[in-house]
Formats: sequence, C-alpha cells, structure tokens
Amino acid sequence: MTWQQSITPLHRIYSCLPYILPMSAAVIYGTVLFQQIPVTIFPFIPFIWFYANVLTFPIVPVLGLTGEFFLFIGLYFLVVKDARVPHFIRFNGMQALLMQIMLFIIQLLFQFIEQLSSNSLPSLVSTTLANTIFIGTMLLCGYAIFQCTKGEYSDIPTLSQAASLQCDL
Repeated sequence: MTWQQSITPLHRIYSCLPYILPMSAAVIYGTVLFQQIPVTIFPFIPFIWFYANVLTFPIVPVLGLTGEFFLFIGLYFLVVKDARVPHFIRFNGMQALLMQIMLFIIQLLFQFIEQLSSNSLPSLVSTTLANTIFIGTMLLCGYAIFQCTKGEYSDIPTLSQAASLQCDL
C-alpha cells in the first residue's frame, strides 16, 4: 500500500507511538510466559509500567473510566479523524486502535467463558491462549513498528484494510 504523500523521519516516529497502547494492554496475557521464563520480562518492563500506571489509572472512578478509555478516545478523535494529520500517522493510529479493540473483545470472551464455567478454563488451554495472544500481539505490533521505521505502510490482512477504510483521504 503506497500513497503519494512524503513521509518524513518525524512522521515515522509519531506513527510508531500509537502501538504502545496495544503492546501495553497485551502485557497482562504475558504473565504466564513471564512466570515460566522470568528473563523474558525485562524487555517488557516499560509496557508493564505503562499498563499499571496509565492504562488502569481510574480517571472517573464512578463510571469506571480509566486512562485506557481516554487514550483510546483521544487517539481516535485527535489523530485518526483529524485531516490535518498526515495519512501515514492516521493509518497507523487506526491500526493500533483496531488491535486494541481486538484485545478488548478477547478480554470480554475470557471473562464470559470464566463466568459460564464453574471453575474456569483448564490450565493448559488458558495458558496456551494467553501466550498466543501475547506473542501474536507483540509480533503484529513489532511488524507494524518495523514498517513504520522504514516509512512503509504495514500490510496486515483485514486489519490494514479496515484501518484504511476508517482513514479517509
């Protein structure tokens, strides 16, 4: 996917920043992996800090609104829907938000299945799913960030198409 707009080094840096949101939200699925292989936690310490201190911070406790909600809404309205922001940054912002939506839906499914069954998912199934979600999210975000640093649009099936549909020129 290519567009006619020039991509400056500053645009490349700004387009990488929205991926902090899904990477930090996926850290909770990596706890099992971190317990099994403790050395793997070190590269993810900044994301764990961001999750614990920013995403879960209760801004409006009465309504249950956390920092994650306000970051999501701010990124959507101030970056993705702002025509003055270059398309490259808007596209990557929308792609990061779509990853965040996928993680939210997965979290709801985990909670729903947990409430349906009396105990919860079997240990092997839940750890396998959690590790897969964590590794998959990190790989997707890593690929997208790599493409951003090269100044190219990442082509993730379905996700990139949905992001480009949301970012009208």
